[in-house]
Amino acid sequence: MKKKFDEFLEIEIKNLGDLIKQVTPNSIDPKSGRFRDLSIFRGLSNASWELFTKLDRLGSDKPPYFQKSHLESHIFRNFIRYSKPYITRLIENRWEYLIIAQHHLLPTRLLDWTFSPLAVAHFATIDRNTNVDCVVWKLDWPIIHKHFSLEDHSYTCEEIDKLIKDRGFGSILNLFEKEDTIKNRFVCMLEPPSIDNRIVAQSAAFTVSSNKKSSLNQILVDSNIPKALTRYIIPNEKIDIIRDQLDMCSVDERRLFPDLDGVAAEMSRYYSTSPK
Repeated sequence: MKKKFDEFLEIEIKNLGDLIKQVTPNSIDPKSGRFRDLSIFRGLSNASWELFTKLDRLGSDKPPYFQKSHLESHIFRNFIRYSKPYITRLIENRWEYLIIAQHHLLPTRLLDWTFSPLAVAHFATIDRNTNVDCVVWKLDWPIIHKHFSLEDHSYTCEEIDKLIKDRGFGSILNLFEKEDTIKNRFVCMLEPPSIDNRIVAQSAAFTVSSNKKSSLNQILVDSNIPKALTRYIIPNEKIDIIRDQLDMCSVDERRLFPDLDGVAAEMSRYYSTSPK
């Protein structure tokens, strides 16, 4: 019998050095002359969780999901309506509004990622109240762009408007309200503008899918490109050492959330731990 994540390569991680070794390319990138690739990462505190957006889970954190996805346009319109008094910067387009909404925890179809494997290791290991393995997902987004005949670079807020129009969606709201088909389906990587220090500190990125009826991992399986995803499993018994190594490397709330909330969160967590 097939298990939920059988289609994806899984690698066990025992310490932070293991993670760095596994995500470092084996050869030099010919364009930069450095050991670099373009992958993005997402960390989850439970290795059994799929790649669901907040919109997917709105109404239920357990199956069946997607119960409220039809309200996406309504939610977004009201966010724009009520957020105006609190946004002092000039908003260039509605994709920026969507990023701001996601940033402030509104349920959207955006899925959070980062270019930093250390940052996602932080997010994967920060919740120590469970007795399960956690996971770092790696997404090789150029594979996805190639499969869906997209540009070979990440999209900006301005560029993604052209993409959705080319796929038959007249606007971002039309994308929200219109069901996609196999013909116009896409998944792309979106790099956000630097709207605040958190996005910069976390090296943030997002994925956007025209399909809001499946998890991202299932979309890639259905599209026959599961090789775009790799799962790095951190066993439960190794979480504490990786958490301590991250703290030694200054990968913590104070650096990833550079404000008073981040300072308070780090102090609260760091001094609450006790020897076993």
